[in-house]
Amino acid sequence: MEVGAEGKKEALEYVERAHDFPDMKLSVREFSSHELNANLLWPGTFSFAAWLVKNQSILDGQRVLELGSGTGALAIFLRKSFGVDITTSDYDDKDIEENIAYNCRANKLDVLSHIRHTWGDPFPVSRPDWDIVIASDILLYVKQYDNLVKTVYFLLKEYKKSSEKAGCSTITDKSGTQVPAKSPMFLISWRRRIGKDQSLFFTRCEDAGLEVRHLGDLVYLIRIKS
Repeated sequence: MEVGAEGKKEALEYVERAHDFPDMKLSVREFSSHELNANLLWPGTFSFAAWLVKNQSILDGQRVLELGSGTGALAIFLRKSFGVDITTSDYDDKDIEENIAYNCRANKLDVLSHIRHTWGDPFPVSRPDWDIVIASDILLYVKQYDNLVKTVYFLLKEYKKSSEKAGCSTITDKSGTQVPAKSPMFLISWRRRIGKDQSLFFTRCEDAGLEVRHLGDLVYLIRIKS
């Protein structure tokens, strides 16, 4: 949110529009602009939604946390489509949280649980129990990569199984190989910029003790190295 010359926060402007998701249309209110870049729906959201539809069995009975939720559209889609137990998360910012709540209500959904968290800061939940962490199109700022890796590593390393359902399933990768998908895991989709910056993030994941596997369709599985 911008701050004017007199130190007062300027009122945010919004645009509300319909977006097509697999077998569903959602009404999503987006910021016209936002200093934390949580204002719009990006391409990875839609491609990741389509990928998750094809691989929806991995979501069955799992607790899911989304990082960089932005408008909350992907989480809303997963909740409405499959009843996923999902929590949204984004910067420690009141406007983002309130906008996600607005979008939940606009799509006739109870407001989802939300966690305000700035990557790299201590996570507000000391024993995370999310079986799957997801994110789409969050690799825009290279300077935030180390902070993101720190948060992802914590969520995977400190994971505490919360139910008997949490366990191991499989995902078919781009070559047709069945890949074990054992909780906890981080699934990330990235469409906005492909190149050396993206590779840098995955290299930093590996340097931190994480294993990275490309599943195809620009979706990556990240987990603690065994």
